[in-house]
Amino acid sequence: MAGSLFRRAYGAVRAGLKPVAAMCLLAGPAAAEVTVAALGDSLTQGYGLPQEDGFVPQLQAWLDARGAEATVVNAGVSGDTTAGGLSRVDWTLTPDVDAMIVALGGNDLLRGIDPANSRANLDGILSAADARGVAVLLVGMEAPGNYGADYKAAFDGMYGDLGRKWDVPVAGSFLGALAGIADRQGAMRDYMQQDGIHPNADGVALIVEALGPAVLDLVERAGG
Repeated sequence: MAGSLFRRAYGAVRAGLKPVAAMCLLAGPAAAEVTVAALGDSLTQGYGLPQEDGFVPQLQAWLDARGAEATVVNAGVSGDTTAGGLSRVDWTLTPDVDAMIVALGGNDLLRGIDPANSRANLDGILSAADARGVAVLLVGMEAPGNYGADYKAAFDGMYGDLGRKWDVPVAGSFLGALAGIADRQGAMRDYMQQDGIHPNADGVALIVEALGPAVLDLVERAGG
């Protein structure tokens, strides 16, 4: 086989092709670009920010800077719950989608939805991805304490449970990079929009830095 490839390249040179072009015949096929759908809510969609400052464009730039052959598609819808994500996962997973980031649950928290319902919805989303052979990164959320200890334990724990069930990696809370800043007032001032719910452009940059390695691993798994 190697001899045959060499003869093809040598013959191409004799036919008048430049040596570099001819030697490309020896190389294997280029790695196919991986399409990643980011299924989420306003945090994914980029609420309140110029388009270029949102999560998906900043994540795309982060991946591009590291040479990842990937295109991230914004499938975030402001106000979406896990139920909303489940309702549109089938048409999100078009044939060209190779991988999916699932970042839902924040609006379930805001509405006080029963974690059992949220779990069932996320389970359905992961089931749909599994049926299509789509690699997944599940991104968690963390419930506040005001709903009570039982609610918090059920909500926070569902991400890890579902990750184990479907054998998909689970990233920490989407807002974990900001929640971990010791100076809470400073973090709110420097990294959040005035609504106190959505990150500003600098906050998104911190989130991307935290989640980027897991997304890069997702791309590698999907392209492997």
